[in-house]
Amino acid sequence: MQVYAIGELGAALLQTTVTLGLAWLFFYLYRRHRKAHFFWWAMALMGYAVGLAAIGSFLVTGRWAFLYWHQVLLGWTALGLLYAAQVFSRQLAWRPWYLWLLAFPVIWSYIAIFVLDQFGLAAGPAVGFLSLTTAWTGIVFWRYRQRTGSFAGGFLAVTLLLWGLHHLDYPILRARGAWNPWGYYVDTLFILAMGGGMLLLVVEEFKAGLLTLAALSGDVRRPDTTDARDVLLRRPLGLRGVTGSALVGVDHARTRVDAAVGACAEWTRDGLPAWLGELVRDAAATGHSRLEGRPRPPAGTPPFAAVLPLGARTGGPAAVLVIVGDVAAPFAALDDSILTAVGEQVGSGLEQAELYRALAARTADLERLSARMITDHEEQRRRLGRELHDETAQVFSALKLQIGSLREAAPATLGGRFDRLVDLVDVGTRSIRSVTEDLQPAVLEDLGLGPALRAMTGDFSDRSGLAVDFSTDLSAERWQPDTELALFRAVQEGLSNVARHARNPHRVEVRLSRDGEWLMLRLVDDGAPLAADDRIRLGTGPGRSGLFGLRERIGSLGGTVDIGVAESGGVTMLIRVPAARGES
Repeated sequence: MQVYAIGELGAALLQTTVTLGLAWLFFYLYRRHRKAHFFWWAMALMGYAVGLAAIGSFLVTGRWAFLYWHQVLLGWTALGLLYAAQVFSRQLAWRPWYLWLLAFPVIWSYIAIFVLDQFGLAAGPAVGFLSLTTAWTGIVFWRYRQRTGSFAGGFLAVTLLLWGLHHLDYPILRARGAWNPWGYYVDTLFILAMGGGMLLLVVEEFKAGLLTLAALSGDVRRPDTTDARDVLLRRPLGLRGVTGSALVGVDHARTRVDAAVGACAEWTRDGLPAWLGELVRDAAATGHSRLEGRPRPPAGTPPFAAVLPLGARTGGPAAVLVIVGDVAAPFAALDDSILTAVGEQVGSGLEQAELYRALAARTADLERLSARMITDHEEQRRRLGRELHDETAQVFSALKLQIGSLREAAPATLGGRFDRLVDLVDVGTRSIRSVTEDLQPAVLEDLGLGPALRAMTGDFSDRSGLAVDFSTDLSAERWQPDTELALFRAVQEGLSNVARHARNPHRVEVRLSRDGEWLMLRLVDDGAPLAADDRIRLGTGPGRSGLFGLRERIGSLGGTVDIGVAESGGVTMLIRVPAARGES
């Protein structure tokens, strides 16, 4: 009998040590995260450890008082685990009538140990109460698994249901010594499995929170200008058990639902539910996340809500993120810092999306302004070209006629001077025609882009002495007027840059072609290789307003300009614009 008691005492001591270790772990988690379910798990396990110490004292001393408190503490432990599970999954608040449940182990343990003499009658109700409460705790976690798909919830449910069944063998086997000391070892395994399942449950929620944060970080880096709010509001739905979220603006005592998804979608029409108003205003005022639960919510209303401040925003009223769900676990398990970070990430994402939209609108305005300036610039060139052609050129023609008339009436000795005047007038006329052609290329309007580029490159070759090889298989094609004019000006600018900046060029190649839906214009010179710090010819240095204007003009058409170093060492310019056809 003494060997039997010593073996049972050692098993009880081992179980007590394991239980105390888990209890202190959950006390640490409570101090670290200030979550109520950690506190109740720790209290329940601490009570179980004290109950195990009581049974050990009973084995040593044989005093029935220790056995009495062992039974009382076992009952309280079962109730504590059940209440902790309800706090975790439902944020169950304490009610005074729960004290009646705590009174049952006290009363019945006294009756069973000190009053009744029949073992079966004494042990049956106590074991039934312990088994039922443990199984009920398992059912709570099983319902949680059904709502969230949590593996840890299912693991805990199975563990507690089996433990509840294991309690039933007490009056049959363990009380008669058949399980000693193995019953203690089995209970120790159940304790370890339960503690591991609880930790795994918390890890699952933290993992979901971190994944949500990671996804939100990606959304913040890549804001969507069309549905940024919808994308960011849907990210919290990745938290286990979350069914909806909403963005709520708070201006003094007034609240406004700006956007909502999931179970909160109707709030944009019906407004924020009244029971959340004070919670939202408090979170906006204090900057701290808040959690609220409703034990008996109206039909179709989520019972739990977390309110997360979105941090300081530029202008406008304060804003909060409201997340609702069918279970409280995602909000209860996650650290407040993670919940706060989720709110701040959503706030940053919304802020950046607003800035991005403003930037996009500003960029569009600048593009329209740039296109308008280009249009006005071309119109001024046309007007100046018409004035030079219609007025100044006519003046030179009239001047030439007058000089001819004077030459006929003047003495023959002055004929040479009049001839020189006529030559000067001809030079001025040719100069005006050249300028007019640059300002208003008539051949471009009359014959199209291909012939106009061929004529222009030929004139450039004659004036500069550089060989210009122009080639195209699109001479007969006509494109949109803006496209033709932009490519014509691009070749003008490119050839001008070669004449002014190229290092000892001899030949320039200009090629106009089509590649699918794009018109391709390629201009390459064979100048000497560029110096390492020569950025001007590549259009990246200061003072290159011509290339900047070219990029703006081509960009307004939806095209691109790429300037780089050719294989020969010179500079290559490649332009792509959409191939939109025009009238022939």
